[in-house]
Amino acid sequence: MTKTIPIQQILLNQLSIPEKLITSYHKLGLNETELMVIIQIYRFINQNNFFPTPSELSSYLTIEEKDCAKILRKLMQKSILTIEQLENEQNQLSEAYSLEPLWERLYSIQEEKKEEQLEGTLFILFEQEFGRPLSPFEIETINTWLDEDEISPALIKAGLRESVLMSKLNFKYIDRILREWKRKGIHTVEQAREASKNFHGKNPSYNQETKKERDTSFYYNWLEGEE
Repeated sequence: MTKTIPIQQILLNQLSIPEKLITSYHKLGLNETELMVIIQIYRFINQNNFFPTPSELSSYLTIEEKDCAKILRKLMQKSILTIEQLENEQNQLSEAYSLEPLWERLYSIQEEKKEEQLEGTLFILFEQEFGRPLSPFEIETINTWLDEDEISPALIKAGLRESVLMSKLNFKYIDRILREWKRKGIHTVEQAREASKNFHGKNPSYNQETKKERDTSFYYNWLEGEE
């Protein structure tokens, strides 16, 4: 008879690996062997061995110790892996591998993708609000904000929203908003939203009727939060 392994034993003998590591490692320029070295390091760290030797790692791989050492150096050169110093309660120092650079780069891929998608829809949002196709000069202006001024698509979108709320829908006004935010060190939508609330709260010429007249698009009601 075939011996049945208790399901509880299988469940206890698990290693939780982020799915994104399996699906996106190639986007970081990693190959399958390098991926397995990373997974083995991750396994050792989970077992409280924070600095496994190339010999320990290679004993679970199909590569030699010297090849494992080369891969470790390459991972550090690629800013995937770093070595940190740890200090215990007795002030004793020890070295440890850190995969933090890997996680930061891995999960920034998705953020970059979102940023690219937002950048692509930015021109559509401008055309929707202006009610017409953008001119070549206007397209170039948006590209200048993105490339030369390095303003994020989300913040440009916020500038467009602000001009809508102020009933001053033109590129010169939006440019003034963005440059003023940059001068004040405003780099996020949340900071811009807070600055807008403060401005409208202190400006008696701004009222709800004006807001209602121009606030025709639900996704520009940004004082209530992001869509």
